[in-house]
Amino acid sequence: MERPSPNSVRTANALVSLVVLLASQLPFGRPQLSKPNIVIILADDLGWNDLSFHGSDQIPTPNLDALAYHGITLNNMYTQPVCTPSRVALMTGKYPIKLGMQGPPTYGAEPNGLPLTEKLLPAYLKGLGYSTKAVGKWHLGYYRKAYTPTRRGFESHMGYYTGYVSYYDYILQDVYKDYGEFSGFDLRRNDTLAWDLVGKYATDVFTDEAVRLIKEQPASKPLFLYLAHVAVHTGNYGKPLEAPQSEINKFKHIADPNRRTYAAMVSKLDESVGRVVQALYDKKMLENTIIVFMSDNGAPSFDDSGRNFPANAGITPNWGSNFPYRGTKNTLWQGAVKSAAIVWAPQFQRSPRVSQQLMHITDWLPTLYTAAGGNTEILPKDLDGVDQWMPLTLNTPSQRRDVLLNIDEKLRYAGIVKDNWKLVIGSTLNGTLDGFFAAVRSQKQYDVMGVVESVTARALSRVSDALFLPKPEPTDMLALRYEATVRCGPSAGPRAPSPCPQGEACLFDLLNDPCETRNVVRKYLTVGIDLYEKLKEYRRQLVPQTNVPYDVAANPARFNNTWVSWVY
Repeated sequence: MERPSPNSVRTANALVSLVVLLASQLPFGRPQLSKPNIVIILADDLGWNDLSFHGSDQIPTPNLDALAYHGITLNNMYTQPVCTPSRVALMTGKYPIKLGMQGPPTYGAEPNGLPLTEKLLPAYLKGLGYSTKAVGKWHLGYYRKAYTPTRRGFESHMGYYTGYVSYYDYILQDVYKDYGEFSGFDLRRNDTLAWDLVGKYATDVFTDEAVRLIKEQPASKPLFLYLAHVAVHTGNYGKPLEAPQSEINKFKHIADPNRRTYAAMVSKLDESVGRVVQALYDKKMLENTIIVFMSDNGAPSFDDSGRNFPANAGITPNWGSNFPYRGTKNTLWQGAVKSAAIVWAPQFQRSPRVSQQLMHITDWLPTLYTAAGGNTEILPKDLDGVDQWMPLTLNTPSQRRDVLLNIDEKLRYAGIVKDNWKLVIGSTLNGTLDGFFAAVRSQKQYDVMGVVESVTARALSRVSDALFLPKPEPTDMLALRYEATVRCGPSAGPRAPSPCPQGEACLFDLLNDPCETRNVVRKYLTVGIDLYEKLKEYRRQLVPQTNVPYDVAANPARFNNTWVSWVY
């Protein structure tokens, strides 16, 4: 038989790519009746090791596992190290350093917010004809009403404005130097306080609202739903972890009571995902929906005793686990900035995979705008986000080469990833958080049939039948899980010394050392210099941090013990 010429092979490959691309626009022979619905589910402070599709057996997450095994597990997606900056990046498509939002999160009594000059993701999608709905956490400013969600592109918002609330009473307690404790209620439907929801569990409340919005969505309009959970963020002092006792009782195999409650919180989050997927199926929207699940950053973890957080850490642990990655929330280690993330769409079910494509949370704005039928040429030229829709659809290399992790000019630390290299300069809290925390090991056998029988898997299976798509077998699921599990050599404990003592420059080869154990800056000095020069380029674009002193006028005691916009 005659061997095909290189030109004919290239032509055939191009035709295959074209067919796949057309399939992404017109799913598998069915006319696409509308733009795809887009659902972003954002977890808060969720640890890499708290999801069973990443290889941990301690907390089963069958609905999230099913979504991963039918879609794309994004094993190389980065976020910012803390809450507000990650949300800034998601909503604007820009690195927070360009907006002065790279520092600590915005506090309840801080008269600050995401600059009003910025057009946000919901506003872009609204311009394409989308209904835009927000549920849950905002944390992008509210001291003036102009900063609140329904003034920034969302048609409705049910949730809270501040950084976190307790899970049953929706109270935020903040202690401010010179002012003392400010305590107040923070839950509303648009501008109306939702007192009637006190006593109901937050994860259920936000899921109920998401399901209601899906049920009531007009068939004539595509939906953009942003579901930003409080889970699994720690709550107020005295009750940092909360979950229904019936859910906690499912985790008796976990000895530590705090970790047990945390597991129940993760389980309720997983249940929420299943309920949202089921609602989309019931409404006949699922086969034309893109679902993105991710965490805003890693967990503020705990040490191996499960009791003591590092001294002077300045953050409250939630008993999550970023293992085997180093570090916790609020650092530049992988444990903080590597997000547990999944993207699902019907076309991805043709070939589920674990992706190593380099992505950053800023990428979602241009990526989803393209998926929604928008022309990225009209987007601002100064976006840092990169359109990844084609690489995700065709499984081609990422469109980005590097990711700026952060530059904090006040704390004097910075980090960048380029290809398989990572450079970190400086440290957080004098290296207090540089160790390996919460080395949670497997405690029970993985229940792959629990994934197959989950609410999400059953709904996706029915979509597969309707669109004539292949369905992953249990063996396929186990293979994907194995591939998504990060493996490192023996790691030290929480008191492990930093590989970058005194904040010296640290260079890691993430391909061969994914858990950042060996500083190779002296061996690969040229690479280190190249990344340092790139950091200097970004430093020239930095806007000084906009965090401002707290305002005593924000005290909820002035407003019937509620957190509300206080500047008019």
